[in-house]
Amino acid sequence: QVQLVESGGGLVQTGGSLRVSCVASGRTFSVYAMGWFRQAPGKEREFVAAISWSGGRTYYADSVMGRFTISRDNAKNTVYLQMNSLKFEDTAVYYCAATVVGGSLSRPSTYAYWGQGTQVTVSS
Repeated sequence: QVQLVESGGGLVQTGGSLRVSCVASGRTFSVYAMGWFRQAPGKEREFVAAISWSGGRTYYADSVMGRFTISRDNAKNTVYLQMNSLKFEDTAVYYCAATVVGGSLSRPSTYAYWGQGTQVTVSS
């Protein structure tokens, strides 16, 4: 089992920045990759970014490429999502997820473990 706890969400103005964090605990040695997803009201959960736990390879959704940066600190078992140039449409609950197997890192079904989510609201 892997437990995930997100933090760092909040309210920010358009064009501003915010960093959300996700701390993993439990069987973290088994983690293959971690990802960030988001879900806005009335919409499906969508992929934002992912990072491989060992090599640090990163993946991004087109909608956030160049604005968001995913990173990890293996010593702290923590994954970060730095969000810059935020837009109103970035408003959503952001979820951290972990997978212990490979596969398509942009699909929610690849991930077995999820955090409780943290709200990010961008005011226009």
